[in-house]
Amino acid sequence: MKGWERRYPFIRRSSSWDDMSSRGYDYIVVGGGTAGCPLAATLSQKYKVLLLERGGVPFTNRNVSFLSNFHLTLADTSPTSASQYFVSNDGVYNARARVLGGGTSINAGFYSRARWDAKLVNESYPWIEKQIVKEPMFEPWQRAVHGGLLEIGISPDNGFTYDHLYGTKVGGTIFDKYGRRHTAAELLLSANPRNIHVLIHAKAQKIIFHTTAGKKPRAVGVVFNDENGVQHEAFISRRRGSEIMVTCGAIGSPQLLLLSGIGPRSDLEKLNISVVHDNRFVGKDMSDNPMNAIFVPFNKPVKQSLIETVGITKLGVYIEASSGYGQSTDSISCHHGIASAEIGQLSTIPPKQRTQEAIESYKRNKKDIPYEAFHGGFILSKIAYPKSKGELKLINTNADDNPSVTFNYFSHKEDIKGCVNGIRIMEKLVRSEPFLNFTQCDSKTVDKLLNMSVTANVNLIPRHTNDTESLEQFCQDTVITIWHYHGGCHVGQVVNTDYEVMGVHRLRVIDGSTLDKSPGTNPQATVMMMGRYMGVKILRERLGNAQAKGSRR
Repeated sequence: MKGWERRYPFIRRSSSWDDMSSRGYDYIVVGGGTAGCPLAATLSQKYKVLLLERGGVPFTNRNVSFLSNFHLTLADTSPTSASQYFVSNDGVYNARARVLGGGTSINAGFYSRARWDAKLVNESYPWIEKQIVKEPMFEPWQRAVHGGLLEIGISPDNGFTYDHLYGTKVGGTIFDKYGRRHTAAELLLSANPRNIHVLIHAKAQKIIFHTTAGKKPRAVGVVFNDENGVQHEAFISRRRGSEIMVTCGAIGSPQLLLLSGIGPRSDLEKLNISVVHDNRFVGKDMSDNPMNAIFVPFNKPVKQSLIETVGITKLGVYIEASSGYGQSTDSISCHHGIASAEIGQLSTIPPKQRTQEAIESYKRNKKDIPYEAFHGGFILSKIAYPKSKGELKLINTNADDNPSVTFNYFSHKEDIKGCVNGIRIMEKLVRSEPFLNFTQCDSKTVDKLLNMSVTANVNLIPRHTNDTESLEQFCQDTVITIWHYHGGCHVGQVVNTDYEVMGVHRLRVIDGSTLDKSPGTNPQATVMMMGRYMGVKILRERLGNAQAKGSRR
């Protein structure tokens, strides 16, 4: 028995599922990700829970577990990767998690709360933090960025804090001091092991509804395939309060609702999907926070670091940084040009070049290339609250395939304005004294770096300019994702304020698809909090109702 199996005896492969014991769950949680794990763990304290996860476990995957391999998971386009690659219709490379722990298993680890005033919310954040969140090591590159941000006026200095505050801060991280990742999957250790079953490689196909003329459809179960392609069904009990919780993320949740017959009637009928509830808002008004980046060369070795420092501005942008990436021994330096193959991570290389052979070659060769040899870092500018909206639509009825996703980056003029503000802040930052003292590079290279970024292979968008005379055009040509997409099941359109899907009974959506804004500088803290918060709220309400009913007898 493996070490993780001893710690998590309730996790097993979906092929071991016994259909004869599939009835009677109080809750079925579909999606073992950022929200699903804390939600399932919390509900299991009092009730019987089944958690379905389409991917495997993160515990034995070295690319997931170690900070040093962060970019390899995003580069892995194989069918078993923890990261499912997709390209939006805008031509931007993107990824969605396919592993227990969800986005916390493949992200850059930055942890920062959003502003949300409620007693239960403020009790839910610490429940997460004491289990998986750490204070970062605060690497030298991050210190230089921190000092530079303060010098150019992004103040005050808020030091280390989980809170979302204007100025410059150091946030939390889910990587420990040894560079090992701690994911939302570890929150399952807080579950009641007698009340929870977790199935991995369980690919949800659709939700099963019971329909009666004149009444709202009622969710009763879930159809899922195991790793061998065998189809199974799991059902909730008939007890009052039993529900199905969809926590598949901003791509997976609207996709599952559509596959289950909840969505725009015309779109569903085109694919011969039986309409359970006609709702024109499912998959609509989605957003992705656009990001633009510049590479900054150093003339000295630098240790690898992911996001630790952030500048939270009042101009609608956040400034962050990472360092220590490269793909060859010929590291980028101050004294020679930048090739597109050298700028950034493997995830910026077009998919056709991103073969498994190339990844394996990188893994073999990196043994002889210490990370300290990679001479450079990235400065990132993220639009905080994009006003550009897009949509998600099904292209077929195969739940394993990515749906069609369009974000319409920079279609709203305010987003372009925010991006230009971000680039101007980055230009000031790289000319700041703390920054120059660290990089020891000539600040005159900034314009050159911006110009060369235009030709870097960071997306599939045709280039409309060869220089940076127009920062507005530069923004559109070099846009990439920061993986913070959200929406598609908005509160007030698809779900109510208790995250119950409108028009049907016993079905909720609890994840980033319900958000109209990406909270904080990184949404993972808030989405994990949502899972814990709603779990406690549901328990209190259900137990309170049971006690009230008993007192009336």
